[in-house]
Amino acid sequence: MWTIVIIVAAVVVLALVALVLRNTIRRRQLRERFGPEYERTVEAKHSRGAADRDLRAREERHETLEIRPLPSTVRDRYARDWTSVQEHFVDSPDQAVGEADRLVATLMSERGYPTEDYEQQMRDLSVEHSQTLEHYRIAHEINGRAGGRDTSTEELRSAMVHYRALFEELLQDGGTASSDEQRR
Repeated sequence: MWTIVIIVAAVVVLALVALVLRNTIRRRQLRERFGPEYERTVEAKHSRGAADRDLRAREERHETLEIRPLPSTVRDRYARDWTSVQEHFVDSPDQAVGEADRLVATLMSERGYPTEDYEQQMRDLSVEHSQTLEHYRIAHEINGRAGGRDTSTEELRSAMVHYRALFEELLQDGGTASSDEQRR
């Protein structure tokens, strides 16, 4: 009788240890993948468990998106467009920041990211671009204030730098499309 109780207790303890170990490993993987976005999500959700579930849901949604690399000709066109936006900054900084925001959104769309909702953009981008996501947040916030008296040229310049960080990552991410993809 005692032998059966000890065996059952040992199995339960081993199952609990395995569960804790699995959750610890998964949490570490989420931290590594999402970087600073992991702690931001924990803070927003007020719980590590809720944050873990949210981040796993982001990964699952991301799996359904058709994120695609850009052919080199398209990447070159976007690079030229970015140069043009930067040149506009000299004469009209607030308008250039707005152009940068639209160009980033257009590039996201071309890569396969949905762009209708800013919050969803952030969630979708967080899966593969968590390291540059804060750049996008800062730029977007400054862009929201652009044109008002409370934005300085230095802040607008900062927004351009922040937009460029995500823009360059989106532009290069995925490498070059194969010649078969370019012909399609």
